[in-house]
Amino acid sequence: MPLLHTKKICFLLLLIACTLPAVTTVYALIAGILFSLLFVNPWPQQTSIWSKNLLQISVVGLGFGVSIGEVWQVGKSSVVYTVVGIVLTLAVGTFLGRFFRAGSKTSTLIAFGTAICGGSAIAAMSPVIGSDDDETAVALATVFTLNAVALVLFPLAGHFFDLSQHQFGLWAALAIHDTSSVVGAASSFGSEALSVATTVKLVRAMWIAPVVIIFALLLKSEQKAKFPLFILGFVIAATLASLLPQYEGFWSILSKAARQSLVATLFLIGAGLSKKVLKDVGFRPMLQGVTLWVFVSGLTLIALLKGWIS
Repeated sequence: MPLLHTKKICFLLLLIACTLPAVTTVYALIAGILFSLLFVNPWPQQTSIWSKNLLQISVVGLGFGVSIGEVWQVGKSSVVYTVVGIVLTLAVGTFLGRFFRAGSKTSTLIAFGTAICGGSAIAAMSPVIGSDDDETAVALATVFTLNAVALVLFPLAGHFFDLSQHQFGLWAALAIHDTSSVVGAASSFGSEALSVATTVKLVRAMWIAPVVIIFALLLKSEQKAKFPLFILGFVIAATLASLLPQYEGFWSILSKAARQSLVATLFLIGAGLSKKVLKDVGFRPMLQGVTLWVFVSGLTLIALLKGWIS
């Protein structure tokens, strides 16, 4: 059997294995990364598309596991520190970009991705500031690498600092870049953490459009921001689950299926971390990304432990 066919069969078997309840998000991510680095992902472009689509479907499905009242309360209470966090992260990220001389456009993308929603934010901002493919790729690779690290380290740190489910959900949502890694880390910590993290992160993701519009006006760009429709899907799912409690068993099945599909999503995301991606990450952008990430996650953790945010 040709080597390529063997790789494809092994890849599909691992992906199928990720649908089993015994497999967690951390194991799935590590399996994806190891497969890509050791054997090379046989479907790199398709994997990127699959992971994005499956993530959005999973997030919508998670909405069936929460009530719309909970979504409203968590979202409302997180607005203030979400706005403060975005502004502060953008300001510090801009300063660090200049300090490390990471390149103005690359550093802007890294700061924006850290402030709001990782790759989605970077993709939305790239055409507005006129970044080229290399600058966008470096920013995405930087954020992507840190996402993989966060998925493993955050649950360990959460247990070390004895964070409650609610505290960890907030910390993950405010300090981890991409939605995928936020819900992945939170799901490994507990169901309440997952509910809080998903809601707060999606509220944060809604700020992509307003911030992009502001940048477009300042730079006189004609680029229009798109509203992430999967956020609306999450709200609709939570609303249906709240209005039709008699179908609680069905909503529960959908929610559990979404959590497991998220595991498969993390495998696909891990498989996208290739040697080329790691090579594309420059020293200066990575230094900016790591420093900014440590600052944001550290400050957020202190604020939670001190009770400044709750």
